[in-house]
Amino acid sequence: MSTGKNTKGYETPNHPYQGERIAEESDLLSRYGLKNKEEFWRAQSELRNMRREARRLLGEAQGDVDAAQDAGAEFVARLRRIGILGDNDDISTVLSLDVTDLLERRLQTVVYRQGFASSTQQARQFIVHGHITVNGARVTRPSVKVDVDDEGAIDFDENSPLADDLHPERAESQEGN
Repeated sequence: MSTGKNTKGYETPNHPYQGERIAEESDLLSRYGLKNKEEFWRAQSELRNMRREARRLLGEAQGDVDAAQDAGAEFVARLRRIGILGDNDDISTVLSLDVTDLLERRLQTVVYRQGFASSTQQARQFIVHGHITVNGARVTRPSVKVDVDDEGAIDFDENSPLADDLHPERAESQEGN
């Protein structure tokens, strides 16, 4: 038997067929260019864990937001660093977050929003094929959460054919904006 961590990083929905939920998931999958529902469920689980941590901190502080803020200073700082919370938001704001707040911080979405690609699917392909760098380091995982400080440091890899402004795919994505 292996001793490593062997659990899934997400939970599947409790009920297999709920037309409304499936339609909503499919809409978000296409809007954010996710490969499959597993990626969406992973984001939901990540959000669920964040909310759980915020509830725990608020519960230990018996509802005192300032005390909970102090106790969870690292937790809140991490959420601010990756842009999920604003500078003025406190720990209670975590409870009202939506899964789209997390999906907006994925490298794939940020690359698309900054106009490097003409669609989220194309952004995913550019990342997976190694055309995108963050702070000069090639990143090939579309699900990486982008720090607010690193947003300006996203660019095409200098060795990539897409680094040329005249590349057909790049010209196409620039026209779309």
